[in-house]
Amino acid sequence: MDEKQFEAALKANRIPTLVLDQKWHRLFAISGKPEDVRTLEVEEKEILLHQGKLNQEIKDLKKIKSDLMKGIVDNMEGADAKKATKESEKKLSDNKRLLDETNAKIEADEDELMDIPKLLKEKNDELMLATMTYCYARLRTNASEAKEITDWITNVRIELKKNIIKKQNREINNKEIYSYLHDLFGKDVMQLFDVKYEEELPIEAPKEEVSATVKRKEEKEANKERSENFDVKNNK
Repeated sequence: MDEKQFEAALKANRIPTLVLDQKWHRLFAISGKPEDVRTLEVEEKEILLHQGKLNQEIKDLKKIKSDLMKGIVDNMEGADAKKATKESEKKLSDNKRLLDETNAKIEADEDELMDIPKLLKEKNDELMLATMTYCYARLRTNASEAKEITDWITNVRIELKKNIIKKQNREINNKEIYSYLHDLFGKDVMQLFDVKYEEELPIEAPKEEVSATVKRKEEKEANKERSENFDVKNNK
């Protein structure tokens, strides 16, 4: 989609007044609003405030207009009855002048008010584009950081598996070492060394375990020795 098609598609969609939407404010709940977004937000709020001020001013002016027209009618009735004085004539003239000024001000405010929706839409569109630029940058950053964390978790799992195997191998090796020592030097000697190195051992030594492999090996060697002795006796 080229830029013109993109802009045309955007114009076809109705965008809410962002500064009045709580969901828009929540987009920046974690990181806060960037400077360009804050600037546009202030400008849009100023347009909305000016719109409200114009509406209130027109309302007040229409009330003044109503009072002035009533005063003019009252003074005109006095003039028709030939009871008009210079003071009432001056008041009538002043009221007419004020009425003209009030009508002119109402017309100017209404003309200005008619331009507000266009100004508001233009500013709202600017704010929308700035919001999208910021949010899509955050989306890319979050996705990149999430991938880094996923890779880290994967690597940690691999290292964890390796370390579990290493731990198991060290424990098996300890059992074998202790079994060989036990079989070589006997229970009494091992108890003496257990007491001597008790505080230095990071884990409890498998004191009562004797390697089945060592036992089978020694039994095999003993049987071989008995067989050799038997053969020697028979040869004699």
